[in-house]
Amino acid sequence: MATHGSKLKTLLTTATLALAATGALTLTVTPALADTSPGTAATPVPARTQGWLKIYTGTAPTGINAVQLKVINDPKVGPRVADSGGRSLYRFDKDTANPSVSNCNGDCATTWPPLLVARGQALYLDGINPAETSFIERADGSCQITIGGRPIYYFSKDRNPGDLNGQGVGGTWFAVAPTGAKAQAA
Repeated sequence: MATHGSKLKTLLTTATLALAATGALTLTVTPALADTSPGTAATPVPARTQGWLKIYTGTAPTGINAVQLKVINDPKVGPRVADSGGRSLYRFDKDTANPSVSNCNGDCATTWPPLLVARGQALYLDGINPAETSFIERADGSCQITIGGRPIYYFSKDRNPGDLNGQGVGGTWFAVAPTGAKAQAA
């Protein structure tokens, strides 16, 4: 059974031999260097790390403490982002993307609860580019997920998975597309 130490030693020996033979070193790195020896589970490797937040692609393994986001192809608004339970997520036009700032606090945040992530949680993305996601610290110290720099929210009047009751509210709230833009049907 190979260990990480023996895998690293083999990699370094191969690199040294390649350097000695050619005078140039080309090092190929695989996306995930995880121990997949018999009897061990592969350790997922983040696609991106933002501060303490590890961001993965795909579906979160069962039992892991994570926020899961996925893209839904909605006939009304086109591709939009939802959580693992199918609850719709929104962006607010009065927020800014660069720099990422939430302008929805107090009563606004009661009606439009922010999508939060806490230390110890991971973020899993299905159909969303990890480079588009991050988080910001809110005025109350909590951390809110952003997509395309835009802070992301739920709508308190969405009662069931797939509800899209917040679309167009006040001319400033819209379902969020996988890039952080407004979700809009083609």
